[in-house]
Amino acid sequence: MKSLFQIVKDHINHFYLIIRLSLFELKSNNNNHYLGMLWEVLNPLILIGIYWFVFGYGIRGGQHVDGIAYLPWMLSGITVWFFISQSLLQGSKSIYTRINIISKMNFPMSVIPSYVITSLFYQHIILMFISMVILSFYGYFPSLYILQLPYMMFANFALLIGISLVTSTLATIIRDVQMIVQAAVRVLLYLTPILWTPDKLPISIGKLLMANPIYYIVEGYRSSLLGTNWYFLENIQYTIYFWVLVLFLLVIGSALHVKFGKRFVDYL
Repeated sequence: MKSLFQIVKDHINHFYLIIRLSLFELKSNNNNHYLGMLWEVLNPLILIGIYWFVFGYGIRGGQHVDGIAYLPWMLSGITVWFFISQSLLQGSKSIYTRINIISKMNFPMSVIPSYVITSLFYQHIILMFISMVILSFYGYFPSLYILQLPYMMFANFALLIGISLVTSTLATIIRDVQMIVQAAVRVLLYLTPILWTPDKLPISIGKLLMANPIYYIVEGYRSSLLGTNWYFLENIQYTIYFWVLVLFLLVIGSALHVKFGKRFVDYL
């Protein structure tokens, strides 16, 4: 826990720097594109159209999901998936790809995954706004349940930072970890009910899938955007499980980072 308190302290003391670096990261990633930041939205929208056609019409034949049209159902879940998947990929390689430059600067390396994830969050906010506009055409206007969305965003951030602290540290020591993360992200898309529903699976398999914390985040976003329920309150046991897992990841990630952080340069 001592390592976790140190990491939290570093983030509080360097919060302004995290914001500045995240904005610089966002700008530098789009400098060489004619359309610039527009690609940050165009790419997800193209994928949404493909998934809608393949899964909504090709596989489901246009059938609704629990009385909800497939597009708004899928859109409310996949919007957060784009943020999660990119954060897992970019967060895991955030340290070793930047260490040559950042090691010469005077600030803790534990903030590197955080500012990388924050830079991706700006795209997420824009995509969320577009998704809410699309959902309004289907009759899903913001309701009282949208108030739980900030909580779900915070929970999502905590999960991603916990995972990235672990993977970015291990990937700096062992490069193969990055390949494992890439494979895991591909698998998680299909092991999380984003494009499909688990209603036809045995109950035991459905419970097993819920061990995946991204399941909690996706369903929480859906409940917020579609206005179905207070997900984190009506699934209190699942909420407790989620936060215990997040705390575990943060503790392990902090311990690994503090232990190996001073020797990152030696692994290059």
